[in-house]
Amino acid sequence: MSSMNTSNLTIETLKKMFSENKRFDSRKLFDLRPIKVESEVSNKAEGSARVFLGKTEVIVGVKMQLGAPYPDSPDKGNLMVSGDLLPLASPRFEMGPPGFEAIELPRLVDRAIRESGMIQLDKLVVTPKEKVWTVIIDIYPINDDGSLIDAATIGAVIALKNAEIPGIDESGNPDYDKKTGKLPLSKETAPFSFSFFKLGDSLILDPTREEEEACEARVTFGISKWNKQYMINSCQKSGETTFTKTEIEKMMNIIPEKFDEVNEKLKKFL
Repeated sequence: MSSMNTSNLTIETLKKMFSENKRFDSRKLFDLRPIKVESEVSNKAEGSARVFLGKTEVIVGVKMQLGAPYPDSPDKGNLMVSGDLLPLASPRFEMGPPGFEAIELPRLVDRAIRESGMIQLDKLVVTPKEKVWTVIIDIYPINDDGSLIDAATIGAVIALKNAEIPGIDESGNPDYDKKTGKLPLSKETAPFSFSFFKLGDSLILDPTREEEEACEARVTFGISKWNKQYMINSCQKSGETTFTKTEIEKMMNIIPEKFDEVNEKLKKFL
């Protein structure tokens, strides 16, 4: 949260603005930035998408591999999510071993998708207990101007929606030049993530990087919708500052409206 690069003057200015329901870019505290999506941007991936959330830009690719099932789920396919946080995307990212952000980003995207049941993993079995398809979601941030987790989740969902399963050749290996059909997905509403940030007594959604670095805490919810019911599939908090019961209730009241707003904006891709 609060970065050493964020001056006390900036923090106090933002705190005062948030208390007046104002932001530098003229949005209200819970307004989302414009969302732009391009699907099937990669010729090599089984599914792909590019997402712009304001100035934040991320590319997500889906690859399919054959392998053994996980020991604890022998009758299901596998899901893996990775994130490659390169310095070109943000001065916060450095070369070298993955830091906390590089581990947290794919983990939260994984949980939002896995726990929603979006992918029908039981339909990815080729030979029971021996050979299954592994769905690999690769996240490549191009520009991090805040809300990277939420943008990456949108990208993963759109990439999964247009992903196709490769064929299998006579030797039992993937034939990536042939496609056998779409990835088996749930017919229910696709999951999204919503990250609420706190500064002083104010909550905001979809911060810019400057706002994000000034904030004191974040909580990210993975949300889906089943039979017209909104479901919280995952939740993770970061930062030492606590959220009050009243603040959590406020988030719960805001999430359905924002979920439907994002779903409406993306419906032609879903």
